[in-house]
Amino acid sequence: MSEAFDPFNIILLAVAVVVILRLRSVLGTRTGHERRYDPFSTTPSSEAEKREDNVIALPGQEAEVRHGQEDDEVEPVWAGYAEEGSALARGLQEIADADDSFAPGEFLEGAKIAYEMVVTAFAESDKKTLKNLLTGEVYKGFASAIDQRVADGETLEYQFVGIDQADLVGSAMNRRKAMVTVKFVSEMISATHNADGQIIDGDPKQVREVTEIWTFERDVSSRDPNWKLSATEATD
Repeated sequence: MSEAFDPFNIILLAVAVVVILRLRSVLGTRTGHERRYDPFSTTPSSEAEKREDNVIALPGQEAEVRHGQEDDEVEPVWAGYAEEGSALARGLQEIADADDSFAPGEFLEGAKIAYEMVVTAFAESDKKTLKNLLTGEVYKGFASAIDQRVADGETLEYQFVGIDQADLVGSAMNRRKAMVTVKFVSEMISATHNADGQIIDGDPKQVREVTEIWTFERDVSSRDPNWKLSATEATD
């Protein structure tokens, strides 16, 4: 009995409890109901969590701040992204009017993450990831290219270096469908090898600049918060 209430044992127990609580506060606990990663979300997450999901949900935090301001302090949604009176400005405003959670800045950050996820998934022949990020028609094109690569016995050596530039260049509402177009300038390393291992395209030692224009779309009347890639265009 005296050993159970030894002051030294009590101190050790207290220290153990404090350590456990601190670990839980830092690492958290897994309940099985954690929110899946969303490229367009402003909620901080670890790099590991970023790769656990392919959902592209409409952002809202920036919009909440904007709409929480006094009327005379509110800037138009397109401010800083388009010139007043331009087609881009009108399109961004139409999207924001249709869904007040839309925020161009947050959308653009999410689009950059989605861009990397898509090009990486294509290089790795990851159809599952692509299917969640692309519209049906675009997915068919990507999947067909992957199937042809496999049938020809080709392999793609690929490394994503980074995005140098990402700009909003188009936006519009088509009935209830919101469409936003982004111009990406990125750097990557890629080389295609044939069945014999010979390089038939690209250079595994050279960083290449790539410029592409991608359009994302979402039905703002739907409960589905996902944006999906609906069109791509290479400019080089």
